[in-house]
Amino acid sequence: MKKIVLVLGVALLLPGCYHATIDTGRSPSPQTIEQKWAKGWIYGLVPPETVTTMERCPNGVARVETQLSFPNQLVSFLTFGIFTPMEIVVTCASGGMEDAAVVDNAAEFQRALKAGGPFLVALR
Repeated sequence: MKKIVLVLGVALLLPGCYHATIDTGRSPSPQTIEQKWAKGWIYGLVPPETVTTMERCPNGVARVETQLSFPNQLVSFLTFGIFTPMEIVVTCASGGMEDAAVVDNAAEFQRALKAGGPFLVALR
């Protein structure tokens, strides 16, 4: 009996909380879209539905964060991985192309590419 309790205790304490962040380089706004229990299945092999951001983030997305919190992992453990919920937080971008640099020559184009931010190419 002690071994079973020990194995269950270790199984609950060892898994870390999975966390991934995708940063697009856009300026973030206070507007966020949160899904605390996005439904995934079979250890995440069947992912949650796509988060629709077009209506709530008219200027695009600045950041997407996904994580398996402790409660999410506990539910996954209790369902033997059949139901694997995850938390998704989408942060909308603050502005449209106002923060984009305007590029009109090759040197500025190379700098803008290296900087990684948004830019517009002025054609003459």
